Amino acid sequence: MTNEYWKWPESSWVAEESAWKAGGAVTAGIDLGTTSAQAAVMRGNELLGYANIRVMTDFSETSAAALDLAIKNADIKIKDIAAIGGTGFAKKNISYATKTLDEVQCHAKGARFMFGPDVRTVADLGGQTVKAIRLFDWDRVRDFMIGDKCATGEGRRIEVLCDLMHTGITEIGPKSLEAEKDPEPVSTTCWAFAGTETLGLFGRPEFRSEKLSEAEIYASYLFSVAWRIIGVIGRLSSLEAGEVEIDGVLGLTGGLAKNPGITKRIERELGVKAAVSEYDPMLAGAIGAALLVQ
Repeated sequence: MTNEYWKWPESSWVAEESAWKAGGAVTAGIDLGTTSAQAAVMRGNELLGYANIRVMTDFSETSAAALDLAIKNADIKIKDIAAIGGTGFAKKNISYATKTLDEVQCHAKGARFMFGPDVRTVADLGGQTVKAIRLFDWDRVRDFMIGDKCATGEGRRIEVLCDLMHTGITEIGPKSLEAEKDPEPVSTTCWAFAGTETLGLFGRPEFRSEKLSEAEIYASYLFSVAWRIIGVIGRLSSLEAGEVEIDGVLGLTGGLAKNPGITKRIERELGVKAAVSEYDPMLAGAIGAALLVQ
């Protein structure tokens, strides 16, 4: 049997039966991305169930499977849900959606729910794209930036690296933090060059000025990922080159927000501490979609 080191753990949760029987309309949100899908079911500001799964071969089947899992064994059927918001890269494939919604608006709304009203800067770190969002004091989006071609595919490239190195995707971040010091990052301008440079670090030692440990190699790669993300966040500010200013509290969402090798380096370089939530950061888009259709 071949190990698939890239596979991140799927998850789901459904509230106890008594919670579903309370009064009020139930809404749902489905965030259908390129590599993952999330469904969140809510009544007002109460989360009743969620699912976080990997995308299957068919987008429509994936979205249906996520919603089914989010209400599994609950005393409710899909037909009983008052409204279903669809968002994400493949939102047009969500057959259950009663309304499709903009991803930026959904992540902003979901981040405020997850991290609280003090969050005014949100970075969504997805499998293919990075989105930086600035909010007003209220929920409305003030500005946003989306990573260009050189800052895309970050999550997917890490999955590839994990398979190549036979290192579990939940392990690569913590292992990178074992390095005594961060070496210079590999390419901070292009993910394709970064991947090639990283593999080159495992090559013949005569081509390197110093031998790096496995932890240092992971640190070098994840530092480059963090730096490209910081570059997207920095485009929200019209400051001098090299300066990045965080407006309010920073909230990190998306799958890469679960990688401490990336998040801790972002915090270190920006000199801030990101907000912490009890919720899976990958649920922000789905939660936001469920709230926006209420």
